[in-house]
Amino acid sequence: MRPGVIGVLNYGAGNLGSVMNALTRLGAPARFVRNPEELAGGTYAKLLFPGDGHFGTTMDALERSGYAGAIRRWIREDRPFLGICIGLQVLFESSEEAPEREDSPGSGPVRGLSVIPGRVKRFPGRKVPQIGWNQTEAKPGSLLFRGLPEKAFFYYIHSYYAAPDTGDPVAAEADYYLRYCSAVEQGNLAAVQFHPEKSGVTGLRLLQNWLEA
Repeated sequence: MRPGVIGVLNYGAGNLGSVMNALTRLGAPARFVRNPEELAGGTYAKLLFPGDGHFGTTMDALERSGYAGAIRRWIREDRPFLGICIGLQVLFESSEEAPEREDSPGSGPVRGLSVIPGRVKRFPGRKVPQIGWNQTEAKPGSLLFRGLPEKAFFYYIHSYYAAPDTGDPVAAEADYYLRYCSAVEQGNLAAVQFHPEKSGVTGLRLLQNWLEA
């Protein structure tokens, strides 16, 4: 394995440049994953799944490209993984954002990666999406939030939130119309709803924690 190389998943989503810039600032060697086959070998020490987008469109892109199966295997092998924004939501079984496939009406909900039991739901309020800074409360013992204030502010932009079946994977919570899961940790799997790459010094510290974990 090339020591310390971070694979950044590039599946056609936007907002990848700011993630690469943040990793560069932290001195972390990183490059875009070129194909699913690279995830089967020892090319990367860690995998980062960034981006924003529609649940159904993202899952369609992952399935068509072969990345969906490769990511499931990576996580099943408990290799270090960090999901950001849509990279958190697709870990779940389904989303209210994609109640059926666009090319197959009546087919039922679009299936997520299904590595965490639960689904993604739309915020119940009228002011959606949530855009801007929000206080995020970490659970005790979280490695992602190590050294950060118990209630730190991160930058969010999303209309849907993850609702795990149990509280076991929840690493942090935030409030927006309701109290919801804003980060998960499970073995070497971690994911956040907010954008650490857009959250200043606090976000960089969280990324550094993941790189060092």
